[in-house]
Amino acid sequence: MSEHERSRRIPAAPELVFDQASDLDRIDRWLPQDLHVRPDDPPAVTVHEDDTGRDARALFRAERDQLRMEWGTRDDDRYAGWLQVASISPQESEVTVHLSFFEEEHPPSGDDIARALDESLERLAEQVRQAA
Repeated sequence: MSEHERSRRIPAAPELVFDQASDLDRIDRWLPQDLHVRPDDPPAVTVHEDDTGRDARALFRAERDQLRMEWGTRDDDRYAGWLQVASISPQESEVTVHLSFFEEEHPPSGDDIARALDESLERLAEQVRQAA
């Protein structure tokens, strides 16, 4: 098992940040570029990975009252993750993303994951800035 976590401050209200992050119609804008989420029958979603061309059945839950999202694969428990938005002040938030990979056979590189998380958080910050 490998675990990875990254955080970033975003100059916006926590509710705005969470709403942008958890909107399934816009989630592809900030996720790693090769992942695409398609809502099925919530909480069920399908995640398409461009690199492999595969679709994975997954679950996605967003709890606005907790400013928290959770997700993971449904069929094989390969990975799970969460995103938490914390209020620094009324107009500043900290977003933390955590990923857990349970399949040790082909774990992604730690450097690749860190880079993808940093880039995703950067895209989320830009998406929030444009929405504000």
